Amino acid sequence: MSSQKITADAAGTWKLGDLPVHRLGFGAMRLTGSAAFHHGTPGDRDRSIAVLRRAIDLGVNHIDTAAFYFSSLRSANELINSALSPYPDDLVVVTKVGPHRTYSGEWGTAARPDELRGQVEENLRQLGRDHLDVVNLRRMPSYDSVAEHFGALAELREAGLIRHLGVSNVTAGHLAEARAIAPVVCVQNRYAVDRPDPDGDALLRLCGELGIAFVPFYAVAGDAGEHGATTAHDEEVRAVARAHGASPAQIRIAWTLHQGPHVLAIPGTGNPGHLAENVAAGAIRLTDEERRRLDALRRKAR
Repeated sequence: MSSQKITADAAGTWKLGDLPVHRLGFGAMRLTGSAAFHHGTPGDRDRSIAVLRRAIDLGVNHIDTAAFYFSSLRSANELINSALSPYPDDLVVVTKVGPHRTYSGEWGTAARPDELRGQVEENLRQLGRDHLDVVNLRRMPSYDSVAEHFGALAELREAGLIRHLGVSNVTAGHLAEARAIAPVVCVQNRYAVDRPDPDGDALLRLCGELGIAFVPFYAVAGDAGEHGATTAHDEEVRAVARAHGASPAQIRIAWTLHQGPHVLAIPGTGNPGHLAENVAAGAIRLTDEERRRLDALRRKAR
């Protein structure tokens, strides 16, 4: 399909609390280069800044980022600040806390509850903001309960450093724990058309019933995860792509958005051409039969 003149509003809108966003957003992890979480060659700074500005031109008003998105010489938050500050009034920047990386790039132990304020303040400093629109608590394997960590973020929300809260990498039980402490506006979990996840569909539906945004990550990457978009597309995905004159990646995004009006997509890229294709995927309308075929693919992957 042609991506000319297709903007993010084609995907529709949802509210993160009181903040309206287009359902097709942008994930900032890939801006730092192919080695976002590893030592290696950083991405091109000028191209990354151009991608961010082009995203705004294409109507994107929801950017997902984190202070731990960096590689040698490149920080996603710093790039966002340099490219977009002063920020458009309608832009919602969502960040996350919990994981910890040293300045050399090594992963450390998960942040303790009393360390989360420092992570929030680091995001504020890097982004040049006096408050953060949305902060997701990324649940780490080292703790089963989210109550103490989420409670620490709720205190920062009451102090005015954070406007809204979300959770990431959680179960329905964790979501209930968090909601008992403070309002939750989004759940960010791994979710893709071809990825086995027995509980993911139920959590997605629960979020819809509660009016909470469900925001899949690695929806395009699939099993490739942080390494980028997968090339291992099932033949069903390829067949639907051919029918729409689209790429398999676009069909993966379109299928994600078709899971419910509360489902948001945050595909990331450091490539201007891929950015336009990702945004254009928000205009793809799958037929009922195509959805059934792709839904069956997900069931088969379990």
